[in-house]
Amino acid sequence: MDALSETLRVVHLVGAIFLQGRFTAPWCYQSPHADAAAALLEPDAERVVIFHLVTEGECFVELDDLPPVRLGAGDVIVFPQGDAHRMGSAPGLQPAPATPLQELLQRRPRQLMFGGGGASTRLLCGYLACDERLARLLLAGLPPLVRVNVRGSNAGTWLEASVRYALAEARSPRPGGAGVLSKLAEVLFIEVLRLYINEHSAGRTGWLAGLGDRVVGAALNALHQRPAQAWTLEELAREAGTSRSVLAERFQHLVGSSPMQYLIQWRMMLAANLLCRSKAPLSRIAEDVGYQTDTAFIRAFRREYGVPPATWRRRRAAQASLAVPP
Repeated sequence: MDALSETLRVVHLVGAIFLQGRFTAPWCYQSPHADAAAALLEPDAERVVIFHLVTEGECFVELDDLPPVRLGAGDVIVFPQGDAHRMGSAPGLQPAPATPLQELLQRRPRQLMFGGGGASTRLLCGYLACDERLARLLLAGLPPLVRVNVRGSNAGTWLEASVRYALAEARSPRPGGAGVLSKLAEVLFIEVLRLYINEHSAGRTGWLAGLGDRVVGAALNALHQRPAQAWTLEELAREAGTSRSVLAERFQHLVGSSPMQYLIQWRMMLAANLLCRSKAPLSRIAEDVGYQTDTAFIRAFRREYGVPPATWRRRRAAQASLAVPP
């Protein structure tokens, strides 16, 4: 399994499409910073990433200090740092008076229609909620605004058709529609990441850019496939088909850490996942992620998460019990 698939398998993601909009020119609305919406969209999430999919027509997106970006049908726009932004039928328009977010999110997916009666634009607004460490991993090195067009991918047509179907089902009395829509939001976000790796990672840094690099991508795949192995830099370089010096330099430049430092971080993410989702004893988890002794594992976990693994497990269990409605 490749590094991206393994990461997404291990780390818990929650996605949803919360707004279906039809706007007619002239129109413009302001979206707040993702942190302002996170408590309402996904209260227990450490990080929320907002995205929009244009399904019909065109529009412009504006961020402070950046030139306007024109979007067309099939474009997905993601805001990795959660920046506040404006979307409208043309650059420089005054945003419409904001509807209180609590009111806007009372019913999901909310249908919103406004504008001046001109050319029509339809778009979907969604989010992905995830662990802060996963967000740092996936989104490191990304620009404030990422745009890809899903209609150029093999999955694009299927995704758009499936999302439209799920939106209709979410408003029907049949059970399960919201769950289908949530999973499709996650699939759409993952497809955006895959397209970004193939089309936009050249010349950039970050984990996704590393996956797109022949040498670093091979090393990442090896570490994710066999994290418990007692890797050395020499063995990893041989796996990646290069020298130790080239691997160390390229890995540090793209990912921002050495291969061995990254391996420790990935092992700790695996351990955290096992602590949350299983009742396995610490000794078993330590062995599964590559540690021969409990002491070494506890020390490494404390450095990464600030507390011993047993304490971390108890706290997460308590948080989960509080999150379950009576």
